[in-house]
Amino acid sequence: MKSVERWYSSRLQQHLTLARWGNYGLPVLVFPTAGGDAEEVERNNLIGACWPLISTGRVKLYSIDSVAGAIMLAKEHSVEHRLWLLNQFHDAVAHEVAPAMRLDSGGYRGGLIAAGASIGAFNAVAVVCRYPEVFGAAIGMSGSYDVQRFYDGAFTQDLYFASPLHFLPGLEGEQLDALRERFVVLASGEGAHENIGESWRVADVLGAKGIPNRVDSWGPDWPHEWHTWHAMLPRYLDELA
Repeated sequence: MKSVERWYSSRLQQHLTLARWGNYGLPVLVFPTAGGDAEEVERNNLIGACWPLISTGRVKLYSIDSVAGAIMLAKEHSVEHRLWLLNQFHDAVAHEVAPAMRLDSGGYRGGLIAAGASIGAFNAVAVVCRYPEVFGAAIGMSGSYDVQRFYDGAFTQDLYFASPLHFLPGLEGEQLDALRERFVVLASGEGAHENIGESWRVADVLGAKGIPNRVDSWGPDWPHEWHTWHAMLPRYLDELA
């Protein structure tokens, strides 16, 4: 039920890996954490936590390399290049990864689900907001949504277009109309290393533009750890699938 595909992305100017678990069901793209690869979610048992939904054909889970996140953490190249790569990463997801998922799912035409934890949550929310014609909903878990701080506070055009906190306040037209038909769930614990304030900040920006969203607090017993996301992801997939 697992497959791995790899190709050279001209957008990213490097290879990109797409892993899949399951044969049938709603296609879900699970972004890894900041420096993770396509199989990080399996090694950390997030796939196992979702296995009842996968094995019964309700969802197919996909994951990719966190290309932009890995360079962000390593602080390789200039800040401008790192932000360029972030913008390109989202573009590659919409125009390379999503079509590959649809083809693998028999030409599935509906909205894909994007999910992720920490920086993965940022990417999940970002791709839904940027490409509502591709993605139908986002599941953001323990999200780190204000990514500007990870780029030494730099502000460039690439950051503006990649970050919902920056581009959503000025968004109008068909993209916003489509987004108002989408849904974003923002889940966060309030235990160690969690900051639910980031989720509320995104919710305020989404709500101000009339984009359906919900913040779920899991309370102080849930830290910024994999076992929190093991509990969260199957619950929200069960709700959306």
